[in-house]
Amino acid sequence: MSKHIDLLHYLESFITQERKDKFNSVLKNRTYHFTIAIEDVYQMHNTSAVMRSCDVFGIQDVHVIEQKFAKTIDGEIALGAQKWVDVHRYSSSKTCLQSLKEKGYKIIATSPHEGSCTLEEFDISSKSVFCFGTEKEGLSTTILEKADGFLKIPMVGFSESLNISVAAAIIMQQLTQRLRSSQIKWQLTEEEKCKKRLDWTRKSVRDINRVEERWWLERNKI
Repeated sequence: MSKHIDLLHYLESFITQERKDKFNSVLKNRTYHFTIAIEDVYQMHNTSAVMRSCDVFGIQDVHVIEQKFAKTIDGEIALGAQKWVDVHRYSSSKTCLQSLKEKGYKIIATSPHEGSCTLEEFDISSKSVFCFGTEKEGLSTTILEKADGFLKIPMVGFSESLNISVAAAIIMQQLTQRLRSSQIKWQLTEEEKCKKRLDWTRKSVRDINRVEERWWLERNKI
């Protein structure tokens, strides 16, 4: 870990104090307690918009399941968010769920399923992944059958559904707000913060490969 800290301090000399302060400020509100999984959302701008909302509301990880449709990040909508959140890609829903289960996440299907709880009722104490499905078909039976719980947004108008990016933003905003007002330990550890500072700093330094090569050469001379 000391090697990474030494590299971080070296690379930070190439960025402004303002950017370093911004990284530290953002990291105070980052969390792995909640995460998002997107299953076969074929409209690219929706995936990009969800990613942007993850950045805005402090959710560090996004899981993209691509059984049917390959995704390309829409930079105009993500607005650089892909630099600051971590995107994990899977070729099947089963693989994604297995990975998240092993990390201790509860699988929460966002669906108007009978028995679904509302945002106000949802128990925020457990690590949870909120799964969103395709615009027309919703979530697959794989996720619905493996789900530990169901979550819905109450609607009182004529429309019976929301665009996926809108629904994701509403859920993230309300639940992360509740999380930050709670006594739950939702923040990143100091080691996790250090790793993200290094990652973000690397993405902020021009010609990073040449700069790191110079650091390794100088380090090995000592």
